[in-house]
Amino acid sequence: MKYFGEEALGLVETVGMVPAIEAADKMLKAANVELVSYENIGSTLVTIMVKGDVGAVKAAVEAGAIAAGAIGKLTAQNVMPRPIKDIGQIVSIYDIDK
Repeated sequence: MKYFGEEALGLVETVGMVPAIEAADKMLKAANVELVSYENIGSTLVTIMVKGDVGAVKAAVEAGAIAAGAIGKLTAQNVMPRPIKDIGQIVSIYDIDK
């Protein structure tokens, strides 16, 4: 899913893939958001990224953070209400539709 900067961007970062997948599942079930991509940045850190309207992304990130923390280690969470368009070039490197 390409991200072009028109919507809010939500990020949840975990240690390990298992809590990241749990977070992604809960994020997608909690609110009307779309999965943009994931990033495995090394040292077992994995970031899940979703997009949607600001309220939905906030709800999704909150649900994902709680879920990840319940079964593993949550390292960061963030909601960017309207990031600049160029952010899309960074977060779409591991586009899930490829």
